[in-house]
Amino acid sequence: MGRCDRSAVSRVMHTAAAFSVLPFAGGCGLLGGPGALRQDTPQVITVSSPVFNLGVIPRRYSCHGAESPPIFWSGAPHATKSIALVVDDSNAPVAPYVYWIVFDISPATTDIQAGRLPPGARQADNSRGQATFDPPCPANGSHMYRFTVYALDSVLSERDGAGLESMLRAIARHAIARGRLTGTVNPQPSGRGGRTARPDTVG
Repeated sequence: MGRCDRSAVSRVMHTAAAFSVLPFAGGCGLLGGPGALRQDTPQVITVSSPVFNLGVIPRRYSCHGAESPPIFWSGAPHATKSIALVVDDSNAPVAPYVYWIVFDISPATTDIQAGRLPPGARQADNSRGQATFDPPCPANGSHMYRFTVYALDSVLSERDGAGLESMLRAIARHAIARGRLTGTVNPQPSGRGGRTARPDTVG
């Protein structure tokens, strides 16, 4: 990956702590990554997408199209007060790298449509410090991206653009169930111009 960016590693270390995972340093990155915000949260939610073709995410939902994919879920417990979605990269050399956090989704909602947010839902900062969907853009080898839906026992009532670390901690505190969908994005031929490198573009 080149020379170690100490500030970047420091930011990731703090983020990994928010996932309640003990990171192990390995050169300039971390070995392993977050299996879930809370390992003891039961996986009872079923997560799916009508556009994932045998686990492959279409190019329009990567940096080639920049639109967030449609995600559906079912099986949230009756005690659910809100839903949160966290999208991250399980193959990033420096992990976790978070692409999208949507929170305060109504418990009556069972999907996020392509390129849209459910009514009343908000977005927290991703690892780029932006409250939006950061489309995956692997340059060297396919990467697996995780779409994890959390049922929460509370409405978080944070502002749009809430901090990444504080939001992950809040989701961890209130998660009562979860479910996950994984999908692969194949690498683009020559990288994406005009964007700075990030974990999914370097390995």
